[in-house]
Amino acid sequence: MLNRTGVGVVVVAAGSSTRMEGVDKTFAPLLGRPLITHTLDRFEEFPGVSEVVLVLAAHSVEYGRSLVDERGYRKVSHICGGGTRRQDSVKAGLSALAPCHWVMVHDGARPGLDLALMHRGMGAVTASPQGAAIAGVPVKDTIKVVDVDGTVTDTPARETLWAAQTPQIFDYELLCRVHAEFEGDATDDAMMVEALGCKVSMFLGSYENLKVTTPEDLMVMEAVLRGRV
Repeated sequence: MLNRTGVGVVVVAAGSSTRMEGVDKTFAPLLGRPLITHTLDRFEEFPGVSEVVLVLAAHSVEYGRSLVDERGYRKVSHICGGGTRRQDSVKAGLSALAPCHWVMVHDGARPGLDLALMHRGMGAVTASPQGAAIAGVPVKDTIKVVDVDGTVTDTPARETLWAAQTPQIFDYELLCRVHAEFEGDATDDAMMVEALGCKVSMFLGSYENLKVTTPEDLMVMEAVLRGRV
C-alpha cells in the first residue's frame, strides 16, 4: 500500500522554445533572473506542496541543478531530462516523484500562477468525482473552426469554450495509470485522462497565468510580475 500524503509537483520545462527567436524561454531573464525561478518560487511558497520535480531539456539539466542549489529550493528533489513529447517529459517527472496523494503538472513557462489559483485548484480536485481538475479561463474571442482550405466550417458557442492552462491536478494513482495505459499523442495530461473515460473538472485559472511562448509574451509577463511587487 502506497503512503500517499501531500501534493507533488511536476514542472515541465523541456520544450525546444522554437518561437523564442533563439532564446531558451526556461532561463530567459525575467525581472533580472531566470524565468523558471519565478515558477519554482510559487511552489516553494505553497504550503500543501511537499515535493517538486523539475523536468528540463537534457542539455540543461546540469545548469538546472546549479540554479536550484544557488536559489536554495528546499522542495525540488529531482532535476531530470525530458523526452521528445510533452507527455514523455511528464512521465519522466512522474517516475522521479515520490508517491503522494495529488500531483500538480505545471508548465515551467507559466510563471504567472499565484497562491489563490493553486488553492482554487486543490478545492476543485478534492471535490471532483474522479480526482482530476485543470485550470482554465473562458475565451474572450469568437472562435472559428477552419478546414485545411481556410474555410470556416463552424462557430462554436463562446459560452462553452475555455482555454486550458496549468496546473492540472490529478490523483497520483490515476495519473500513473493514465501514463502507463494511454497510447497516442496528447497535448496535455487532461486529454489523456479524458481518453480513458474519466471526467475532468475545470476551475478558474487566471488571464495572467499565460504561457510564455514568444518574446512578446515575455514582455507581458514582466509587466504582470512588476504589478505584483
